[in-house]
Amino acid sequence: MQPAVAPAERANDIALSVVTTMRQMGVVGLPRNYEIFYEALTGSRPELTLEVVALGNRPSQQELDRIGRKYFAHNHEQTIVETARETLARELESVARLLRAERVHIEKYGAILNETSDGLKNRHALSRELLQKIVGVMSSATSSTIDHGRQVAETLDEKSAELESVKSALEEYKILAETDPLTHIWNRRAFDRRIAEIYNDRTGILFGALVLADIDRFKAINDRFGHPAGDKIIRQVADILRGSLGTGMFVARTGGEEFAIIIEGVSEHATFDLADGLRAAIEQTHFLSPSSAACGPVTVSMGVCMASEADGPEDLYAKADRALYRSKISGRNRVTAFSTVRDRPLKSWMLYKRD
Repeated sequence: MQPAVAPAERANDIALSVVTTMRQMGVVGLPRNYEIFYEALTGSRPELTLEVVALGNRPSQQELDRIGRKYFAHNHEQTIVETARETLARELESVARLLRAERVHIEKYGAILNETSDGLKNRHALSRELLQKIVGVMSSATSSTIDHGRQVAETLDEKSAELESVKSALEEYKILAETDPLTHIWNRRAFDRRIAEIYNDRTGILFGALVLADIDRFKAINDRFGHPAGDKIIRQVADILRGSLGTGMFVARTGGEEFAIIIEGVSEHATFDLADGLRAAIEQTHFLSPSSAACGPVTVSMGVCMASEADGPEDLYAKADRALYRSKISGRNRVTAFSTVRDRPLKSWMLYKRD
């Protein structure tokens, strides 16, 4: 992120650019496609960007899948989903066949009971020998029905275990799809989902906050020490953010060297102090390159905005980003609250006091 970019431009959520670009190019809105175009538009992976540009204005899904497998192999392997879908269809059909067979078996058993009941009504025609035959048939039919029912129950139990395994595989894929491969914290897709949840209830609006953090002069770090060192610094910053926050906090890498933290249940003052504590922790950390060369000092700039000052998720991100930009142009390595930005539009708290 470059501080020379105009505030209005930086305030635009890049997600909007991703969606618009994909729509113009006729790209299907699959999660893997969003990730490809997000990385391409941010320029965090120059090689990927060049490959996407080389596809032209109408890339095919096969071409995009190839790029996805190349750069995001950890969560673009579609065999997980495809296998799960095929397994679900196969197992559900198997269960349906089993239940149909069980219904036929029970219907036959019911027919035997009816016929036996009708026969027993004519008591004068019954002999001891006939009664013994009836008892034998009924005993055999009942035993067979009980055994069959037990087998059905055991088979259904096995099917349930298999379907549970499929469910676990899908849950694992979902986690992978929302995890940043470099830092193993949440990615932009997970962040977009989580920030929208803030506005689902009044409590989230009144006591929710967004903190955006950006590593200062990161391009210079990459140019001087190389991309492996830059990647290591990003991982270390992510570890500091994750290790310093409580379990109720949400931290994500939203792209390149930028991170987002969603905080709930605290005041603006407490949010500011928390952000400043994270900033100080990063400033005091000794960062080393893969070759053990000192890369420091590494600092971050931060922007804070309370959810109550924004109209929705996009507006909240834009205003936190605006506060972050103010930190950048004010000297970096500092935290700025959107409420202190002098030319900010006013937002009434009364809006959130409606029932």
